[in-house]
Amino acid sequence: MKNEYLNIYNNLIKLTRNKSLYHNLKNDDTFSDRLVILLLHLSFFFKIYKDSLAKEEAQHLFDFIIKQIELSIREIGYGDVSVNKKMKDYVNLFYSILEKIENWDTFDKSKKTKLFTDLMNIKEDNVSFIQYFDKYSDFLTKNSLKNFTKDILELKF
Repeated sequence: MKNEYLNIYNNLIKLTRNKSLYHNLKNDDTFSDRLVILLLHLSFFFKIYKDSLAKEEAQHLFDFIIKQIELSIREIGYGDVSVNKKMKDYVNLFYSILEKIENWDTFDKSKKTKLFTDLMNIKEDNVSFIQYFDKYSDFLTKNSLKNFTKDILELKF
């Protein structure tokens, strides 16, 4: 099962590395921006596949991904105290995003834009994030969870 979690994580990382997402930031992208985009991808993933995952399995997947994020933060060179503080902040941010994403389909354009501008320093009135995550949500809906547990996908949407 851990191999399946690694494949899901790697697929989410591949999505997060989409360079077109970073053209819409006011400043150069940072580790924090990349992490927010990863958490957005993960939130949509859990929103769409929540019924396909048993609660225990979803918790194990979440724990695995959080552990991978923690390892990445440690690799950057943060100490134990800083890592613990940052991880607490990132987990809280994830839950906040997840709560907001739950109602994504009912949001109008302005509410979706506000979600992104609250999370990141994006260019004004930029709809590319909305279009991207609408397409991503649609892609997830049309594909099964099992596709993400295989090797790294060719993710085109």
